[in-house]
Amino acid sequence: MLRGSATRAARGARLALAPRARALSAFRDAYLAHVEEREQVGIVPKPLDAAQTAALVEQLKQPEDPPEFLLELLKERVPPGVDEAAYVKASFLAALVKGDVKSPLVDAKEAMRLLGTMQGGYNVAALVEGLELDGELAQIAADALKTTTLVFDAFHDVEQLAQAGNAKAREVMESWANAEWFTGREPLQEKITVTVFKVTGETNTDDLSPAPDAWSRPDIPLHALAMLKNPRDGIDHDDVAGQIAGLKEQGFPLAYVGDVVGTGSSRKSATNSVLWYMGDDVPCVPNKRAGSVCIGGKIAPIFFNTMEDAGALPLEMDVTQMNMGDVIDVYPFEGVAKRHGTDEVLAEFSMKTNVIQDEVRAGGRIPLIIGRGLTAKARASLGMEPSTVFQVPGSPEAPPGYTLAQKMVGRACGVDGVAPGVYCEPLMTTVGSQDTTGPMTRDELKDLACLGFSADLVMQSFCHTAAYPKPVDVVTHATLPDFIRTRGGVSLRPGDGIIHSWLNRMLLPDTVGTGGDSHTRFPVGISFPAGSGLVAFAAATGVMPLDMPESVLVRFTGDMQPGITLRDLVHAIPHAAIQRGLLTVEKQGKKNVFSGRVLEIEGLGHLKCEQAFELSDASAERSAAGCSIKLDPEPVCEYLRSNIVMLKWMVAEGYGDARTLQRRVARMEQFLENPELLEADANAEYAEVIEIDLNEIKEPILCAPNDPDDARTLSDVAGTKIDEVFLGSCMTNIGHFRAAGKLLDADGGVTPTRLWISPPTRMDAAQLTEEGYYSIFGKAGARMEMPGCSLCMGNQARVADAATVVSTSTRNFPNRLGKGANVYLASAELAAVAALKGELPTPQEYLDAMKTIDPTAADTYRYLNFDQLPEFTEAADFALDAEAEDEAKAIAA
Repeated sequence: MLRGSATRAARGARLALAPRARALSAFRDAYLAHVEEREQVGIVPKPLDAAQTAALVEQLKQPEDPPEFLLELLKERVPPGVDEAAYVKASFLAALVKGDVKSPLVDAKEAMRLLGTMQGGYNVAALVEGLELDGELAQIAADALKTTTLVFDAFHDVEQLAQAGNAKAREVMESWANAEWFTGREPLQEKITVTVFKVTGETNTDDLSPAPDAWSRPDIPLHALAMLKNPRDGIDHDDVAGQIAGLKEQGFPLAYVGDVVGTGSSRKSATNSVLWYMGDDVPCVPNKRAGSVCIGGKIAPIFFNTMEDAGALPLEMDVTQMNMGDVIDVYPFEGVAKRHGTDEVLAEFSMKTNVIQDEVRAGGRIPLIIGRGLTAKARASLGMEPSTVFQVPGSPEAPPGYTLAQKMVGRACGVDGVAPGVYCEPLMTTVGSQDTTGPMTRDELKDLACLGFSADLVMQSFCHTAAYPKPVDVVTHATLPDFIRTRGGVSLRPGDGIIHSWLNRMLLPDTVGTGGDSHTRFPVGISFPAGSGLVAFAAATGVMPLDMPESVLVRFTGDMQPGITLRDLVHAIPHAAIQRGLLTVEKQGKKNVFSGRVLEIEGLGHLKCEQAFELSDASAERSAAGCSIKLDPEPVCEYLRSNIVMLKWMVAEGYGDARTLQRRVARMEQFLENPELLEADANAEYAEVIEIDLNEIKEPILCAPNDPDDARTLSDVAGTKIDEVFLGSCMTNIGHFRAAGKLLDADGGVTPTRLWISPPTRMDAAQLTEEGYYSIFGKAGARMEMPGCSLCMGNQARVADAATVVSTSTRNFPNRLGKGANVYLASAELAAVAALKGELPTPQEYLDAMKTIDPTAADTYRYLNFDQLPEFTEAADFALDAEAEDEAKAIAA
């Protein structure tokens, strides 16, 4: 589906096919071949890379090709920001302005204008220098800077010029102060007419951005071809693009509409795919679109946020009266949707916050935040009062007391607590990125002109693609680590294991962070997972926008019963909510008390941090915005002592950035000097309180196919034939594999099921090998996978089509682990018993099997304490760098 600026370059290339008296360039021939190759599958060409841009520059100096073709490529097909191609373009244009090079097609004035379309990054220095030139060039530079907000430290250069009497610099400062970058854009319309693209039931991010196609996510037009490719009612899954094109013939933009929209992973690629079909081209930014309307009965919080970031208008309302192809009028300010051209009301709604109208106008939440900050700095410099141009978020009354989550966010904002509904920008202490979203995060960082991280620790993993890398993954493995390290981040290595199992060991108690994976759910502190755009923003600026959510408290009481595991407690949460009518499995009119709220857990303070992560991790499946767990100081201190050794071992092993790792060690040591943890106030208020009595949980609880909300007791599903069993994912730790190994060893035979084993980290795998468990797994006929995500995401190995599976993975959405697979989520212990029996056991059969583990439970459920392993303690026996310690002290102060 070719559209907009991307096709103008293609048309220009085809015009060059006409006979000419002179030869056309090899550059143009190669580019035209690429255009035609992409047209074969209905998509636009890729943006120019650095080598292609360099070749284009040479053509612009001595043209062989049609001018309109070359100029269109220069203006529209080079990425902005700090992309390598942007560097080539900006350098060429700056040289034209200075007169160092010549082009018959681009004079100095046009070069300055084109610099002004590059948004920020490598173009800014030339624009600032242009303010000191004579005549029209200075005015062009000034006009360009007025609409450029990604100037960062260059703000001070403009400020100094203005203070020194430069009239054009003063003009720019006043423009920034008056927010002309914002007021010059069209405001949100009072009435928006759209054609409904209705997807009934639940749309999860696997539907919009299928895991097997994760390799193509950075290539937005190509990846969009996979959207909704799996069969579902009302969707032509063989030609989604054609179905969309047909609806557009009614003459209105499309709105994506669904009962439940965007559950599951945090992947911004899901948003990108929707916007590719329903958004608008962004001038001078190739292959990205923004805007559009998204309507859901429920919209998952991360998906809602990524829509905000992209300048779309996400709205929650009743969609039962909206059908595929309907034309509706949406009145954002009135809060009503009507059938087009009539007064028939289809639904009433309210915008999440009044600030959304500004986000749409600014082109997204991130551009708005950056621009507002620039305006504030300019007004302060000029001695002006704060701006009144922007919408101001509401200020709810302070609650009588704060929850634990509200206190942690408050500390990150420099206040005692943050009440629900309050807009804030908490400090991001820890930021994580994984490899199927990392390339997109890299692109977003380039767009943000980021050359160094402001967040204290940013970590990149390679857990989703290391086991079965495609050629594009191999390139990512080779290039992304340096990109992260040169900006001060920490990069893991392919084969190291799962992002969360490593990132959790880098956490600081009672701090706030984020990550480009929906399961970035800290067991200590709190995290608010996000799409790649917001993750990039958090890494680059060190803060993240947050409308503080309400909290739901889950309080456990009583004692765990024999055979019951923490995974059963994970599933007890949705099971209890269903019993109370707070959660429904049915998607139409979906109820979910956890959606968009913080899940706060009390009553399990004795848990080790590895155990606590099982509970926090699964808050993703509840569609919760975040999760906090009240832990006792002892397990937290034990965890930090172990992690200090591991991080110093990483430095000794050559992981980088070494200074970042050492600074984190120093901050951990500071906490251990005075290990005090925040606690909720006794009079804190919650949207709901759910009490769960451990004494009443006497049999395992699973989640049935194919919905992580569909919690059922083992009695309900016992006897179900099982084809395959997966032991792995971030929901597991070394204790689970020991337990499964002991159950398998007690049987001694080969399992009748296909058994998959994938420990979370290479350290777990090494320890299990040393203890003899890999031998047990081998005798049982298990397929051993590289430490990492393995089957969990579904982009690497897959179970057989239509298999019935018991899995310890995070979620069981349709087609995730395998095409047509029916997946039960369960504990590692229950999964091992099912692997041996070839069916789900009865509760009594399960409890009898667990008697094998009970006598040695203390040994079975030991965790990796690196401060007790000689290999690690010896490597960690060195003093920290003084500079890292000083930085840690400065941050603490």
